[in-house]
Amino acid sequence: MSTTESDEQSGGTPPPDPDWAAVQASPDFQELRKRLRGFVFPVTAGFLAWYLLYVLLASFAPDFMAIPVLGNINLGLILGLLQFLSTFAITVAYIRFADRKLDPLSSKIRDEIEGAK
Repeated sequence: MSTTESDEQSGGTPPPDPDWAAVQASPDFQELRKRLRGFVFPVTAGFLAWYLLYVLLASFAPDFMAIPVLGNINLGLILGLLQFLSTFAITVAYIRFADRKLDPLSSKIRDEIEGAK
């Protein structure tokens, strides 16, 4: 069924498009952007610094990275595995942050937009 057919059956015309410039300028949307950036930018900077530290240690401190920790497992291997662990930890932290801080506000904005139709 096409949009035109469904509009004819419902007896109405399609809803007008929202004023996206007004939505973007709204205080709720600005707060949503502020919250998102307040999480994403520091976490990204922290992770990139951590990754750069690992690469620099691997390049310029091979003796440090070769320190045995447990049998054949050295410090470099542990720090490399911690890169993966930190990625998963960031993902979990973001999901929790989004559930608490972003999703309620984005739902409010969406409801206002859809209600305005």
